[in-house]
Amino acid sequence: MALTKAVQGRALRLIHALLTATQKLGYTSAFGTADGASAPHRRRSGSPHFTITAQGQRCDFLILQEQDRADHVPTRKELSDAEKHFWVRIPRYDYSPAERLRICISGGPRHRADEWADTAARPLEGQLAEIVQEVGLRGEAAERKRLADLEAAREKRLRWEAAMEQAKIDYAEAARVQRLEAQAEAWRRAAGLAEYIDALRLHSQTLPMGPEREEAEAWIAWASDHVQRLNPLNGTLRLPEIPEPRADDLQPFLHGWNPYGPGF
Repeated sequence: MALTKAVQGRALRLIHALLTATQKLGYTSAFGTADGASAPHRRRSGSPHFTITAQGQRCDFLILQEQDRADHVPTRKELSDAEKHFWVRIPRYDYSPAERLRICISGGPRHRADEWADTAARPLEGQLAEIVQEVGLRGEAAERKRLADLEAAREKRLRWEAAMEQAKIDYAEAARVQRLEAQAEAWRRAAGLAEYIDALRLHSQTLPMGPEREEAEAWIAWASDHVQRLNPLNGTLRLPEIPEPRADDLQPFLHGWNPYGPGF
């Protein structure tokens, strides 16, 4: 944790107080994933030292030791090196570990703060209740979001199911319209062919008796049978049977929904 011996005991007592208070509220805690101390300028974004989970929301905790800053007094060697080499930079400040601590929280929506630090007026011991409350507020927010997400998912599924039912209705209607238009087209073709067959009959009567006329009459007889089969009015008229639609069949009628589910 990169804590000096002067503050280690106090840091552990603060951690113990936090864990005890939150466990009484039913929250769970666990070791963090930090394998060691990060570089000083990266410690706020380092792996957590421990975690507390409230209502499914995990909060990651870091315990950091504050640093005191003082103006740096250059040494003779630093001054000499800076004169010799342009890349040498003399630091402006010196940093030393203080006995002040800082507690950082990440995870979940922030309510009051992300960090609490020792001050002259308020040491961390007097701020632990706020930290515990912050964990609880983040847990409550997470639970509200979870319930809202469940309700939103339920409503989305209901809308998808309604869209699927309407798509099946629209698909069946489109299939009937397509069958009707196909019958109308077949009827028009049959009517046109029947008119042509009448002309063939008239023409065949002008042919002399013999093989040529017989061939023409055979052709006319076959054509008449074909037109009879082609004309839908010669069959049974009823609502067509609609095949069970596939997912891709419903896609044009879903208006942006995915036939495979509301989550796609």
